[in-house]
Amino acid sequence: MNNQQMTKDKGQMTNNPEATLSVAGLTDYIQDLLEQDTQLQKIWVIGEVSSANRHRSGMFFTLRDLEGKASIQCVVWNSVLSKLVQLPQSGEQLIALGSIRIYPQRGQYQLMVWQALPGGEGLQALRYNQLRQRLAAEGLFDAQNKRPLPTHPQTIAVVTSPQAAAWGDIRRTLRQRYPGLSVLFSPAQVQGDLAPESIIKAIERVERDGRAELVILSRGGGASEDLVGFDDERVVRAIANCSIPVLTGIGHQRDESLADLVADFCAHTPTAAAERAVPELATLIREHQQRQEALHEAVTHHWDTCRNQLHQLRNRLQRLPLNRQLQQEQHAIAQQRQRLVKTTSWRISQATQHCQFLGQKLATLDPTNVLKRGYAVVRTEQGTIARNAASLVPGEELQIQLAEGQINVQVTEIID
Repeated sequence: MNNQQMTKDKGQMTNNPEATLSVAGLTDYIQDLLEQDTQLQKIWVIGEVSSANRHRSGMFFTLRDLEGKASIQCVVWNSVLSKLVQLPQSGEQLIALGSIRIYPQRGQYQLMVWQALPGGEGLQALRYNQLRQRLAAEGLFDAQNKRPLPTHPQTIAVVTSPQAAAWGDIRRTLRQRYPGLSVLFSPAQVQGDLAPESIIKAIERVERDGRAELVILSRGGGASEDLVGFDDERVVRAIANCSIPVLTGIGHQRDESLADLVADFCAHTPTAAAERAVPELATLIREHQQRQEALHEAVTHHWDTCRNQLHQLRNRLQRLPLNRQLQQEQHAIAQQRQRLVKTTSWRISQATQHCQFLGQKLATLDPTNVLKRGYAVVRTEQGTIARNAASLVPGEELQIQLAEGQINVQVTEIID
């Protein structure tokens, strides 16, 4: 019975009470309406599973509206059950794909399900895992693709939000551990829908600048939804394609984003990232002093050993015939002298080269060398260093320390 005929019969039935339909006829009409509706032949429905029971023929469950206003009976046949991404479980959100079917014997309709996906947080987790597996299959997380971080970087770029506490923690840690380090700041939005594009632009900005030897990508802790920008595929590929080694310090120790997996090195916090980026100057100086002491002890020990050997040879010489004693002693002394000179020269050469290397490193940290490159130190009348224009007032006297000499100036205008 088609819809047109049913409509005609319905009109006749309205005008003629005697032309009534049977229950089966009415059910057939409803079945035609629902099952022949193209929108109901393939439809996605989201709801909460309120019950799920396995039977020999398949699984039957109820999908309830998230607000509890409506529900629909659903069925998954055994032939389809193994193909579901997510099996229905009571209390969990589910996105079901299926078609509406009528069961005349019970006068009920239900959703015959072909596919089911997790809803809510489960859907986000599914998308995350699928993206992670796909990127891992491409080799983006492989250890052999990770580059070593520079041991003594002179310029580091930091990508984070200017309002984030992470920026303050990183800047303070770098200044304390490695004075004189040049830090470039590339601001980015690290939360919200615009965060991925902002992070990508910040990384590209650092690459175009070309001065940085290392990039620190960082954000403070937060809820898991605040860190989704660092799971964005575009951000992951931007890190993988960056020509500069990337060090991440995102969130807390429990957090792990896809950006952490693709980075050349991952630290658990922004502060830990800054500590990994540079060595501690005090530690370098202490290690240098320890090497000097060890070298001095080695040379002294070797000298004492040679002197003792010489004393023993002199005693033996006294017990030998004079000519033979002289020949043996001269030969032994020549050998010992040759070994001593060779060993001492080699050790002194190594120590000299290392001292020169450390001297060059210390020279790069000398504030006077910074002034010689054209920089200047500005002090107020009280002798404190002026770090920003907002702390000055027009008419205030300032002292400017140059590489050679000092000048006094007066503030005439402050430009933000």
